[in-house]
Amino acid sequence: MEINDDEKLNKEVNQKGNYDASNIQALEGLEAVRKRPGMYIGSTDTKGLHHLMYEVVDNSIDEHLAGYCTRIETIIHKDNSVTVKDNGRGIPTGMHEKLQKSALEVVMTVLHAGGKFDKDTYKVSGGLHGVGVSCVNALSDYLRAEVHRDGKIFEQEYSKGIPLGPVKTIGDSDKTGTIITYKPDGTIFETLEYKFETLHVRLKELSFLNKGLELSLTDEREVEEDGSFKHKEYLSTGGLAEFVEFLDESRTKLTEKPIHVTGKEENVEVEVALQYNTSFTENILSFVNNINTREGGTHVQGFRRAINRVFKQYGDDNGMFKKLKFEIAGEDFREGLTAIISVKVPEPQFKGQTKGELGNSEVTGIVSRCVSDVIKAYLEENPRDARKIIDKVILAATARHAARKAREMVQRKNVLTGSGLPGKLSDCSSKDPAESEIFLVEGDSAGGTAKQGRDRFFQAILPLRGKILNVEKAMEHKIYENEEIKNMFTALGVSIEEDPEGDRFLNTSKLRYHKIVIMCDADVDGSHITTLILTFFFRFMRELIEKDNIYIAAPPLYLVKKGKEQRYAWNDEERKLAATELAGEGKEDSVHFQRYKGLGEMNAEQLWETTMNPATRILRKVTIDDAAECDRVFSMLMGDEVPPRRQFIEENAKYARVDV
Repeated sequence: MEINDDEKLNKEVNQKGNYDASNIQALEGLEAVRKRPGMYIGSTDTKGLHHLMYEVVDNSIDEHLAGYCTRIETIIHKDNSVTVKDNGRGIPTGMHEKLQKSALEVVMTVLHAGGKFDKDTYKVSGGLHGVGVSCVNALSDYLRAEVHRDGKIFEQEYSKGIPLGPVKTIGDSDKTGTIITYKPDGTIFETLEYKFETLHVRLKELSFLNKGLELSLTDEREVEEDGSFKHKEYLSTGGLAEFVEFLDESRTKLTEKPIHVTGKEENVEVEVALQYNTSFTENILSFVNNINTREGGTHVQGFRRAINRVFKQYGDDNGMFKKLKFEIAGEDFREGLTAIISVKVPEPQFKGQTKGELGNSEVTGIVSRCVSDVIKAYLEENPRDARKIIDKVILAATARHAARKAREMVQRKNVLTGSGLPGKLSDCSSKDPAESEIFLVEGDSAGGTAKQGRDRFFQAILPLRGKILNVEKAMEHKIYENEEIKNMFTALGVSIEEDPEGDRFLNTSKLRYHKIVIMCDADVDGSHITTLILTFFFRFMRELIEKDNIYIAAPPLYLVKKGKEQRYAWNDEERKLAATELAGEGKEDSVHFQRYKGLGEMNAEQLWETTMNPATRILRKVTIDDAAECDRVFSMLMGDEVPPRRQFIEENAKYARVDV
């Protein structure tokens, strides 16, 4: 492909939507990526591994946003290599004028190189930090790029970011698009196994955010009964409104359909969908150019400003707040609200490499105006729905007022009784939170065993009696009246407080343990109690999960013995292996198996050795990969609606372990 040196002509060509080598700008090299991968993809654990695929898919999504791509196919191969295929324009392959290399090689091997730095090529892009596919290439043992454009098929292969040869023409094609196949580098990543469910959730989310875009996910590692590979197709015709309905499928809705907002101002596109339900939780998700902004930002500020102002004005104008003896707070308008905020910003300013928070100040006013106009009209045209929503707001305000009194009562009691620590708590002697850990143990019996087996210097034990309150179904003031939940608040040293605007936040400045371990029996009841505790942490102490403070203990399932020799096993495979080691191949008859169904079946020494000793135990860190999916699953598992829960159980029954 020839490069025209005439800058004026280039500009005119770019404005017509052409995408060629002249659009590729190179800013710096790839040297640091392999040395410090965490700086570019967040981590080298399973999150970082999946982030590689997101980066490749995001490139294809950007082609869709530019108006050229209608389908994206993703495939997980048997060896955990991945292929992402789109039908966009194809990465340019002509000679890059400045670097005298094929534009394809520049895009694949130079960090911060791509058409996204040229505002005429991509009006909107999620990959503006420029990490993208070059970073994926640097962290892959092998990568192959195949480009269909200009009637030809072009190919280049790489290893650890280094080209294995020049760009080659390998055939003719009447199609356009890019196919990227890569295998992550096993010397970089802690795991190379992709999780189908994690990718399924992300692609489903992307389909909602990009109405009309076809996506697919195929897993060649798993074969269905008919001999085909496991496969999912994604296509949303309702966009964000459909997204909200999906998230709220296990909740009781206050209005028949979500309120849908679309608008555009100063080249910023705004789309919002929101719906109220009877739950006690707020669920607001925000996106900028398809990037999930987990810390919010100016677009969320604009949305909240509109919600607070419009509903407050409507309630005041119609005399709905007259009987309240206290002020309505902003969060009262958001209790039971599920909302998706998506903005397309030509030049977004993110705070930090992770793109977690939008910083463009002008977006606040744009979102606020768009949302205000639509909601004002909706309330005027739907007075019955408006009354339901305002009644919900009044109920939320009343409950918040009662919850504040309950919290103050708990905190006042703690002050009056000195340390305020629960009588059941067996504390550790260390006062350094960084080295201290607390075990939340199911039942007094197991709690007693844990107290005997622990290391008293850094391990504290808090027994929990029975099943704690299901916070998904309870009003907040009832939660603070629950003895086990009060004990957790006071033992941990955290409190829920209000900022000057009346919004609540978790104060962790006096957190007494940096490792909080849930330790329950390995049976159905134990799993239920663990889920109840996790629901509580997700709804009221999510910050502790996000800061990697929450863990789940993994007591062994089996003790395998032969004579005086013994092995512990955490699953059936380990049990068989232990039996073979002790008795030899095919001689399991001489081995004795003990199945542990409860922590109480172990003595203090066994519990320490298998479950509490940092040198030998297994702890599972609780993380949040996708807040929207977590919210949906907790609501479905712990809420009132039975059909979604039944469907979930039916779909996942094959993964269950049954004790006979």
